[in-house]
Amino acid sequence: MPGRRRRSTRSAGTTSRSTTANKTTRATTRRRSTAAASKRPAKAAPEVPTAGPGERVWVLAVPFRAPAPGAVWHAGLQAHVWVGPELPPELAPYDPPPYTLERFLEDEVNEKPRPVPLARPLTPRDQQCDGADVIAAHAAAGGRVFLLGDDPGVGKTGTAILAVKAVAEQRHVRTVLVVADRPAAITIPHWTRSIAGFGDGGLRWCVTTWDRLGKVAKLRFDVVVADEAHMVRHTTTQRWKHWKAVSGAGRGKDAPFVLAATATPAHTPLELPYLAPEFAVRHGEPVREWADLPKQLAAHGFHVERGRYGWQWTDDPDQRRADLTRLQSWLTAADPPGTLHRGAPWGPVSVSGTPVALTPAERAAYDSEWSEFRAEMRLARTARQGARGRAALLRFRQKAGLIRVQATVDWVKAQVEAERQVAVSVEFVETAADPIREALLDAGIPVAGIYGRDRFDHGLGDPERERLRFQRGEARVCVFTVTASISLHAGELLPDGRPASETPRVGLFHQPRFSGIQARQVTGRTHRDGRTSPWRIAFAEDTVEEQVARVMVERLAVSGSAAGADTSSLREIAELLDADWLPAAALTDD
Repeated sequence: MPGRRRRSTRSAGTTSRSTTANKTTRATTRRRSTAAASKRPAKAAPEVPTAGPGERVWVLAVPFRAPAPGAVWHAGLQAHVWVGPELPPELAPYDPPPYTLERFLEDEVNEKPRPVPLARPLTPRDQQCDGADVIAAHAAAGGRVFLLGDDPGVGKTGTAILAVKAVAEQRHVRTVLVVADRPAAITIPHWTRSIAGFGDGGLRWCVTTWDRLGKVAKLRFDVVVADEAHMVRHTTTQRWKHWKAVSGAGRGKDAPFVLAATATPAHTPLELPYLAPEFAVRHGEPVREWADLPKQLAAHGFHVERGRYGWQWTDDPDQRRADLTRLQSWLTAADPPGTLHRGAPWGPVSVSGTPVALTPAERAAYDSEWSEFRAEMRLARTARQGARGRAALLRFRQKAGLIRVQATVDWVKAQVEAERQVAVSVEFVETAADPIREALLDAGIPVAGIYGRDRFDHGLGDPERERLRFQRGEARVCVFTVTASISLHAGELLPDGRPASETPRVGLFHQPRFSGIQARQVTGRTHRDGRTSPWRIAFAEDTVEEQVARVMVERLAVSGSAAGADTSSLREIAELLDADWLPAAALTDD
């Protein structure tokens, strides 16, 4: 027995030494392999096809999985290409319009850009010309980033285009990138028509969306326009990584001039990383020191500190006001100023609550859902399970909204009978948008639907076609999930040169919005360009929804100035829902 134990021990020892040796060998092999790989030259990008005499390289906008006979996918351009004198009929539908990404790439790889057809001219308003002059003066003084924070509907698009052309008169500008919000089928045509209408100034424009930012991350531009710039208020996303590349946010030299346009800059100073390069210029500090915005704000005396979910802003109202004053002075007190905010001359939007009296059956269902939510949230809070808490909050909001669908449908019917067109803002498709739209269609009321990414899954067509149905009065109701970058106001000048219907617009939030940025953006879809449009917030009376709606009405949690929002309202909503232990993103992010 002792001998066996000794042999067993020797065998085990041998195995252990052998395993260790094998691990060492494998590790050494991996290191050598990695070192060899690092010495190998990087794989060259595929060459762009060359056009022969009388030919052109056509870069096509081919939808996903669409047939494109004869065209070849080019990995470097991330698009299909075709070489020839003219596009064949089967590829003609994929010919990209002027100023789009594919057209920009096409003009870059050919000797001469294709001529742009004449467009219907647009006449700028005095306010837009004045704004362009302020932006150009900022650029001439060495500014890096300008914040255009005019209210929704004041005319930021025209102001931005005029400003870019003015900047091009004082410095070398050849290429301009415009990053627009979703849905692309509406926002890109809006920008391209506006550029053609106001005049492109002989510049090379490229209009894309935040979702496609990665496709241009390796390109260099002389000027970058960030429409709805609050889309990059978080630095932990892939979108920020791409934005940092195209905007030169991490570069001290050879960075483009950036025009950030948004009526809702942020909820807190911590959500303004896209302005950090301008702050660095204002203080004469290296841009790299401002790469960590919270840390640099703390160094400059702001009342921010690290918390459970990262950096947090103080709760003290006096300290908040002091921080906001200091932050705004960095942009407004400079000569020339680095920001511009002009309120809507037609006045602020009217937002009021619309209580819904639940039936006994609906009340029982609501109370049951509320009790279930409270129990689930307590369990999640005790276990500190953030994902579980967020899921519980989402389920409760969806079910609570579904209970009130019929009340929303009845209210919309009454507005249509009163000869109004109704814009209904929803956050959820299956439990709000779909049942509301289907009930109205069953009642014989034409409805347009703009769902963004989910439109094909729910039988909807092109978002611009749906929008125009509403604008022409063909659909009396528009149910939409997007929060920005679409126009639904009366009297709008449509692409064909005719005006939209003059029928008064009214808006309804099917559920109270937690995010002040989203709420303010939504009301600006109909309350814009000189047209007033009241909005209502539906809620089940005598429930937590009523308390949330009250907070939203009393303190719409965002301002149009550079600093952003009074987030105490957001904290109050979180406390009402027993969700104050969750990160703010649980309430504010889509």
